[in-house]
Amino acid sequence: MKAGILQENLVKAVTAAARFASVRAQLPILSNILISAQKTKVFVSSTNLEISISTQIGAKVSEDGEICVPSRVIAELIGNLPRETINLESEKEQLKISASGFSSNVLGMNSTDFPKVPNSVNSEKAIVLPKEDFVKALSQVIFSASIDETRPVLTGVLFIWGKGDLTLVATDGFRLSQKKIKIQGAKEGTRIILPKLILSEIQRTDEGDEILINVREKEKQAVFGIGNVILSSRLLEGEYPDFEKILPKSSSIKVLLDKEELLRAVKLASIFARDAANIVKIKLEGNSVKVFAESSASGSQETRVEAKIEGAGKDFEIAFNYRFLEEFLHSVTGEEIKMEFSTADKAGVFTDTSDSSYLHLIMPVKIQGS
Repeated sequence: MKAGILQENLVKAVTAAARFASVRAQLPILSNILISAQKTKVFVSSTNLEISISTQIGAKVSEDGEICVPSRVIAELIGNLPRETINLESEKEQLKISASGFSSNVLGMNSTDFPKVPNSVNSEKAIVLPKEDFVKALSQVIFSASIDETRPVLTGVLFIWGKGDLTLVATDGFRLSQKKIKIQGAKEGTRIILPKLILSEIQRTDEGDEILINVREKEKQAVFGIGNVILSSRLLEGEYPDFEKILPKSSSIKVLLDKEELLRAVKLASIFARDAANIVKIKLEGNSVKVFAESSASGSQETRVEAKIEGAGKDFEIAFNYRFLEEFLHSVTGEEIKMEFSTADKAGVFTDTSDSSYLHLIMPVKIQGS
């Protein structure tokens, strides 16, 4: 292989690929990045067998070829080179990297054992997702996915294709986020669960205005095309909880209030809540909401936020994990939110009044003795 490629293009590709490389000692090849030169392009690929990435970069290729090189070494090396043309040349299992005043030989591996990684999307069978809407939708649900690997399906995001729309759902059992976006061309009723890592990478990608997705149900795989980047992932297998059953059909209390004021109140209360199992209490009083927390170690604090309250019972009080409230409020783009409650032991429903397609549920914290 012999190729010349711009440093700023190569560093983006190898940095992204390094995030997908595996550190499994029993499969050393997976800790490598595959660099492949073909005609006028260089492909930079990596995989951990569950997810993969392949980035296509324009290059001046004088000799086709490919080689695997250690992900950490190549990412750090390219990242510290000047923004100019980098020359790559492979011979047997070594990759020579050179630029003005610089030369390095990186020991690599034969590419024969590197797993096959998708580097294209079948555009004829692809579903087109509007990138801006999709990335925004991901930011509104992904934080609710679980980090508990004992229930793998909850560590991902559920995709549900409807008639002209796509619903994204994530839950960790304590909260749930649901967001709908408009799309066309999908097979109604299809459901898949995708890992959080591949979706986080989509959020990072700054290429293209649209995203193509192929769902390969037989191979249990989804392939995304975003500009010159191809991302693929295995589907998470298992039965996703019947979340529709827990969506409240009605509520007896509705509260409208300013998002920024509530966020500030929650942040102030969190200073004390951190020493008290992260518990923040919300109490409805007249035309205001009292947000307060108390800690036996550091004291107590309360903030009142003006609100429009409908159907409130006298001195209704409910407790939440402050982190869940904060993360929801950071995901809201509008200026006003609505909180709906029925009883203090049932999930609170939180919505952005300017976005009817976004719904968030948070289970209350049961306080001992209450």
